[in-house]
Amino acid sequence: MSNPDILLVEDNRNCEELALRALRKAGYSNVTVARDGVEAIGILLGEGRGRLETEGQQPLVLLDMKLPKIDGVGVLQRIRSDERTKRLRVFALSSSEDPRDIEECLNLGVLAVLPKPLNAEALKRWL
Repeated sequence: MSNPDILLVEDNRNCEELALRALRKAGYSNVTVARDGVEAIGILLGEGRGRLETEGQQPLVLLDMKLPKIDGVGVLQRIRSDERTKRLRVFALSSSEDPRDIEECLNLGVLAVLPKPLNAEALKRWL
């Protein structure tokens, strides 16, 4: 079975490049990047530049929690409220070590909170 498509939602260009490098190192090559919450919602719900090509499996979402336009919490609330995306596998990306921030992400249905900057070892452990 091939790796699923991944939507990386990251507004920081340096963090984006590090995440893309880690994803390639972990064997993931089908990555689409969104740079704000509005763009992410558009991609996931087919309202923007089109849905991800999934070939029968849902994409994974790596979602930065601090985003312009709509933050990660807003993105999660929107995709969890839509039948087409409410079961997406979402991993939060956060530089926060505050237990309240991590708990909020988990309460919104993320599978795990991955530390920023993202590295291949963390990806291999969770994906």
